[in-house]
Amino acid sequence: MSNDVKQPHIAVCFDDVSDKVIVCGEPDRVNRIATLLERSEQIAENREYRIISGYYQDHKITVCSTGIGSPSALIALEELTLCGAKYIVRVGSAGALQGNIGLGELIVAEGAVRDEGGSKAYVSNTYPAIASRPLTTEIERYLTEHAYPAYYGIVRSHDSFYTDEEDKICEHWSRKGVLGADMETSALFTVGKLRGIQVASILNNVVLYQQNVQEGVSEYANANDITVQGEIMAAKAALAALCRC
Repeated sequence: MSNDVKQPHIAVCFDDVSDKVIVCGEPDRVNRIATLLERSEQIAENREYRIISGYYQDHKITVCSTGIGSPSALIALEELTLCGAKYIVRVGSAGALQGNIGLGELIVAEGAVRDEGGSKAYVSNTYPAIASRPLTTEIERYLTEHAYPAYYGIVRSHDSFYTDEEDKICEHWSRKGVLGADMETSALFTVGKLRGIQVASILNNVVLYQQNVQEGVSEYANANDITVQGEIMAAKAALAALCRC
């Protein structure tokens, strides 16, 4: 594929994108993460995809929003990979599935339950969703150095907040030791592995376990100070990991 071919959804070409990428769901989070970069510049915006590139510790970093859910996240991953991305860290949000995880504390996914449909279009559900060890190790190193509260283990990715049995589903996975829930991590891990790139995921907890989801997300949208701090620390840990790998 020619380097000057513009991707149909993320609307960038090969030379626009670094091999080191942060992805996040919300377009406005791209702007917030970009404040940590030097010489940042928005290079594209199309549909749910907003893309900014800049520099962190002299490393070129690209930040791309993916919207909500695995289908749009996988479109971003596929097109970013075609543009040369080799290391991708998701800086996302999650709802806790354990009562000891506080707001603004971080969940670093080592693996994920594949309860979303996007990755199942690629490979059967028996294929595991596993994080990149080098990236995850560097994320852990950064958070340990800064003594920031973080939990390491399995998350669950799913397709809806509003299923009729949501409370029972969450209770089931809580009993299995799953730390939190999001909508994209397992898809990114699975297809990232299939495409031969390294993917990690660090999630800011924005909903306490057994808290009403709408209430929790609304608090996050209203910029609760604790969750804002969590987002900043997650972004900094991702940037540090990308620069060290």
